[in-house]
Amino acid sequence: MNRPSLLLAISLAVSAAVSIRPALSAGSPFEPGLMRLAEVLGSLHFLRNLCGEKGDQWRVEMQKLLDSENPDTERRARFIASFNRGYRSFGGTYTQCTPSATEAISRYMKEGETLSRDIASRYGN
Repeated sequence: MNRPSLLLAISLAVSAAVSIRPALSAGSPFEPGLMRLAEVLGSLHFLRNLCGEKGDQWRVEMQKLLDSENPDTERRARFIASFNRGYRSFGGTYTQCTPSATEAISRYMKEGETLSRDIASRYGN
């Protein structure tokens, strides 16, 4: 399984595992990890498109996370803000794909996998 597919599978597993639980507050122990995952997805959306990936795969994954979490309005706004923060964090830094941007993609892919795996193993049913 290639790396993007693995991250997608893990992200879906996290969202499924976490969404099975009853409505949990933003103070849930996994909340910081989910917000960071949203930020990572935003960063990947910007960087992967900058480096030649066409489409909105990472935005779609963010939407799947939102759909599975079904957050209230305030929490939904925090998820979206995290995604947008990740997206914008590289907009001022990179205007073209560079070796540094490619390295950032690699690091964010690994971080996303780690976050997804940790959240699923700690808090999943």
